Amino acid sequence: MAEPILSTRDVVKVYAGFTALDGVSLDVAEGTIHAIIGPNGAGKTTFFNVLSGFAPATRGSVCFAGTEISHLDPAAIARMGMVRSFQINSIFPHLTVLDNVKIALQARTPLSRKFLASPTVTAVLDDPARAALDAVGLDDERARVAVNLPYGKKRSLELAIALSQDPRVLLLDEPTAGMGVEDIDRVVELVKRIAPGRTIVLVEHNLRVVAHLCDRVTVMTRGKVLVEGTYEEVRNDVRVQTAYLGGGTH
Repeated sequence: MAEPILSTRDVVKVYAGFTALDGVSLDVAEGTIHAIIGPNGAGKTTFFNVLSGFAPATRGSVCFAGTEISHLDPAAIARMGMVRSFQINSIFPHLTVLDNVKIALQARTPLSRKFLASPTVTAVLDDPARAALDAVGLDDERARVAVNLPYGKKRSLELAIALSQDPRVLLLDEPTAGMGVEDIDRVVELVKRIAPGRTIVLVEHNLRVVAHLCDRVTVMTRGKVLVEGTYEEVRNDVRVQTAYLGGGTH
């Protein structure tokens, strides 16, 4: 077995006496799409926060590409090549679609201290920004003010912002949350399209999305890993049916 691109060992996260994560160990193989599922309150988003540096672990280790990262801040982790999206849109609503991506690109250049750099100065970022937008089908919307995008396209814009960082590992937190069937299907196809050459870890409630996308599935409950396997293995596990699927075989 090759060394996993992302691994955790005995990760614990305690908030004011409440144990949100209780000894979580996980390996993510490079080049796979790996889902983390579980009922509300299972600790999934807390785990993402620990992976991405937004909530340092109380105990335990997080390794990315063989390097311990549990002591690093989110910016340092992103620069190493692990980038996340959020369950809630994190775009600049009153900037254009193109400018949203350009700001993300600008943060990785010497222009990062010049938030209001002139369009002439940042024109060098137009092509890579448009490439990221094209990857998610938004290049035709590049001049549109972001607040005017439909919800599904706002989520796609957030994905373009993440892709502009050229991530080796992409963490997607509820990428289909709040979407109708048409938008969900579009996101599934989009994730499939951007997956080659990347590792994707996603938190997702929609089990149809998980079934269509994911190579491996980890089920969490009460801050612990309950079971891990393929979708079919997880789907047929009695412990999962009891803890997460209410006894059914969805």
